[in-house]
Amino acid sequence: MSLFLWGLVIIFVGGLASLINGRRAGLASFFGAAGAVAGSITAVIPAFKVFLHGVTESFRLNWNIPFGSFFVQIDAISAVFLIPIFGLSAIAAVYGAEYLLAYREKKNLGAPWFFYNLLLIGMALVVVARNGLLFLVAWEIMSLSSFFLVTFEYERQTVRQAGLIYLIAMHIGTAFLVVFFILLGHHAGSLDFDKISGVPSSLANVLFMLAIVGFGTKAGFMPLHVWLPYAHPAAPSHVSAVMSGVMIKTGIYGLVRALTILGFPPAWWCWVLILIGAVSGVLGVLFALAQHDLKRLLAYHSVENIGIITIGLGVGLLGINMNSPILAVLGFAGGLFHVINHAVFKGLLFLGAGAVLHSCKTGHIDLLGGIIKRMPWTAFTFLIGSIAICGLPPLNGFVSEFLIYLGVFKNGMGGGLEAVIPALIVIGALALIGGLALACFTKAFGVIFLGHPRSDYAQQAHEVGPGMKFSMVTLAALCLLLGIFSPLVIKSAENVILEITLLTFPDVQAELASASTVLWNFVFVSLILFGIIGVFTVLRKLLLSGRCVRQTVTWDCGYAQPGPKMQYTATSFAQPLTDLFKLFLRTRKDISHPKGVFPVQSAFHTDTSDISEKYMYEPAYKWISLLLSKLRWFQHGRLQIYVLYIALTLGILLIWKMM
Repeated sequence: MSLFLWGLVIIFVGGLASLINGRRAGLASFFGAAGAVAGSITAVIPAFKVFLHGVTESFRLNWNIPFGSFFVQIDAISAVFLIPIFGLSAIAAVYGAEYLLAYREKKNLGAPWFFYNLLLIGMALVVVARNGLLFLVAWEIMSLSSFFLVTFEYERQTVRQAGLIYLIAMHIGTAFLVVFFILLGHHAGSLDFDKISGVPSSLANVLFMLAIVGFGTKAGFMPLHVWLPYAHPAAPSHVSAVMSGVMIKTGIYGLVRALTILGFPPAWWCWVLILIGAVSGVLGVLFALAQHDLKRLLAYHSVENIGIITIGLGVGLLGINMNSPILAVLGFAGGLFHVINHAVFKGLLFLGAGAVLHSCKTGHIDLLGGIIKRMPWTAFTFLIGSIAICGLPPLNGFVSEFLIYLGVFKNGMGGGLEAVIPALIVIGALALIGGLALACFTKAFGVIFLGHPRSDYAQQAHEVGPGMKFSMVTLAALCLLLGIFSPLVIKSAENVILEITLLTFPDVQAELASASTVLWNFVFVSLILFGIIGVFTVLRKLLLSGRCVRQTVTWDCGYAQPGPKMQYTATSFAQPLTDLFKLFLRTRKDISHPKGVFPVQSAFHTDTSDISEKYMYEPAYKWISLLLSKLRWFQHGRLQIYVLYIALTLGILLIWKMM
């Protein structure tokens, strides 16, 4: 445990040194990135040790604060989340060292590096805290530090709005968590997790719903996701990668930890999670499909992938309820492996989006195009991430989804109606999510990187520097390696599955071994297929090497002067699908039709507002504003009156305490 704590110290010292040298951009970036990388490497060593060997490491130090103690512990569940937290944060720090230098003339770079490292410390403490008060303190450190990163470009009004929405959403979620821990501590007489047991079912049901809202707000469950499409596009791209790749997973961690504390799950808990996952997954990818901004599109895909993870958790929980080792093991294995996989490919995609934004100065998809020739490394790595997020073999995104498929399919084949129903729902939801994700990233990659430049923004594109390129290539390689060696990763997950499900070792080992065998077959067939593609690629190059190859335009539909505007846009590509799901998307179209024989101009614009924001949050905000406006008479503007309010409040609290 000492290595872990020393790692956090190194990260903090690096951030502090960066803050002190903020006016010297090069030094600030060096200290911030070096501290994050060195501290992450140091702190992740015990996490790997615990994951592989299952030996828990802990450290306890008493506080003078009531119910508080500095009690931290790395067990198998914590290790699953610590590995991607430290891994992605270190890689993103290397990327950020180059990315932020573009602001060296306009910004003090010490502050963003200090808060970046503080965010990393907060996330790490959240997943190792074993005391409710320490957990809430770490949770608040994580939320506030990420708020200052989201508002990095605070001079823009849209960024300030994003920061405000994020801050409000996080503290609404925190309020539910405070109630969660108060009720839990009142029952157990302590906020130390190891002293909490035997939660009665009536209290457990209440605590489960509080956890869904509190942790679900951070994770981005529909309809609690409203902050995500604002915060992720506003933050610097390496911060977006960390927030989407690992920070929102702390909500998933909190939910998993709560489930291990609350005891045996009733069936309705399982179905709530499966339903939340299915709705978040399908609607997340649908709204991503309708977006025009690249980072906003990726933000909605975070909602989609959180949905997939939640489906896996729901399936695993249902397996515990039904006493089905197949469902329990493969559901949790798929959900938790997707935590790692999503961190890798979503981190890669956000870094790729940042490279496009850094080079082209815009993230508007319809203003890009044809930049694959100018940014080949970025295009190739973004393509790898796109294939992975669509769940195609042999990359890592396929494996975790396949495990969930395999679990519900095997259970459905061997059970009755109660086993078939979850199989149909889960397989249907995952199939729909996968198909829509494939359409969405075909649109994104094709419109951004292929074709011809649609504007001057795309014309000025150029490849990024070595630091940013290294980070993207590293994550792309991990997408491939985690897919190819997934059978080994799955077999090593015995400890974490045992800790969550409380099944016997032979059951867990047998199910993971069976799944690993199937995965080896997929890997073998995929490698053969890629080998065949490679052979034909080399053969084609050899056959054409001695021949003259000409380039010409494609069929131009009879137009004498085809131009870039005649290409498919992101909107036109997605229109058949967005029209098919218009009941959910409620897309508004503004059309100016061409008029006359020789029309001068025409226009077509679509806008897809988030239905949760439009029909849930905006009416609630207006109602709350109207209600609070009735209480303005309390604000007299006189200091004496405010002191009286404080005195009255303290008097009421003292009387209540004495009763």
